[in-house]
Amino acid sequence: MKLSILTTLFAASLLLLSGCAELTPTPKEKVNVDKTLPTVTLTKNGIITDMKTVAFEWKSITDPRVVGIYVYKKSLEGKKKKELKYYDTIDTRYSTHYVDRDVKPDTRYAYAFRVFTKKSQGVNSKVFVVNTLPVLQSVSWIHSITGLPRIAKIIWRPHSSERVASYLVERKTFEDKEWHRIADLSGRLNAEYIDTGLEDNRVYMYRIRVKTYDDIISTPSQIVKSVTKPLPLSVTNIVASRNLPKEIKIRWKASTQKDFARYYLYRSDNVDGSYELIAKLYNNHFTDKINEDGKRYFYRVSVIDKDGLESEHDSNTVMGMTLSKPNAPAIVEAKLVGNSIELKWGNSDPRTTSYIVVKRSKNGWFDEVRKEYKGITKSKFIDSNIKPDTLYKYQVYSVDENAIVSKPSIEVQIQTPESNKIIPAKKVENKKEEKVAAVKDSANNSSETTVSPDKDLDLNGL
Repeated sequence: MKLSILTTLFAASLLLLSGCAELTPTPKEKVNVDKTLPTVTLTKNGIITDMKTVAFEWKSITDPRVVGIYVYKKSLEGKKKKELKYYDTIDTRYSTHYVDRDVKPDTRYAYAFRVFTKKSQGVNSKVFVVNTLPVLQSVSWIHSITGLPRIAKIIWRPHSSERVASYLVERKTFEDKEWHRIADLSGRLNAEYIDTGLEDNRVYMYRIRVKTYDDIISTPSQIVKSVTKPLPLSVTNIVASRNLPKEIKIRWKASTQKDFARYYLYRSDNVDGSYELIAKLYNNHFTDKINEDGKRYFYRVSVIDKDGLESEHDSNTVMGMTLSKPNAPAIVEAKLVGNSIELKWGNSDPRTTSYIVVKRSKNGWFDEVRKEYKGITKSKFIDSNIKPDTLYKYQVYSVDENAIVSKPSIEVQIQTPESNKIIPAKKVENKKEEKVAAVKDSANNSSETTVSPDKDLDLNGL
């Protein structure tokens, strides 16, 4: 059953192919020429050429013997002489037009026609030489606008031919070997193109081609150049302070750019770290307030122009730092003298204007009592407010004229003996030395005794 179906289908295919062959006859090798048959004669305006088509028109053929017309063709380009060869078949005598769409623009071709019957052919017609039209010229005028920020603008005069469907924009740089098509703008009346995303201070070349509705592309237009706007000049002479308390001042040489808009100030903890934008400025100076002593930052400044372009700034970095803490005092002596504790220390920083002594002791097993003694101008402290059988801990801080407090000195500890073992201190015979007496805590319930109560010092930096 299956074999029978396949055989039937194969036979049907052969009949179909043979039928197609009859629909499109081709010239036989042995030609039986009948000179009585009519010759194809073109009308007065029987040839029309275009860029990619050639059309023919001839007078009607009334001889009933004619069943069709053979078309012969050859290209006249090249040095070698070629003979006319069979090209196509018109399978009815009633047709009076033929269009060849397989031609190139601005190329010469030769055509001839011959009628045929079922058994013979007529003589060839006259050979018709045609020249296809050249492709359209591109736009007649094109212009570029230069100096724009990272863009280029190209304008042109719309093409006069209504056959134009779109404009092809091509771009090239000095480094490119070939042109690159970057846009296909639909519409004959289009007259501009804006190229975006370009590099700064770079030369770009442009040209335009037009494309017709039947996809014929014209010759290229004149080449125009466009140079994008350069970046603003970088700032110079950036300086940052290193000796100011709680702040860093940054200054730089003012920009002379005509289209200057503002400055961007960046800051980072590390010279090669990530920089954060901390200020947008119109002046060439800035004070960075920092509530930290000896804090170091790195700064960069850029110029922004009116078009939003930003100057290079990565290669110009400056370091600034707030005033560091003064050096901590060095305790050189700590001892029990009678019913007082005496501390002595060395002045380890010339910036020091006063000292702070912090005393800690435990009241019972858990509660710690802390007292501060501020405004001490000598390098000696006598604590007469002590109790027997108590462990006292002392630390000393330096303070400079900006109220910056140093880190603490090393901690010293003194254990007082039991009450019956405390020995009264000897009287001081020299009255000048007596003036450097111990600072006593006169307030019974006060947790802090200050030598100079009118000078309060911020210890947030401790």
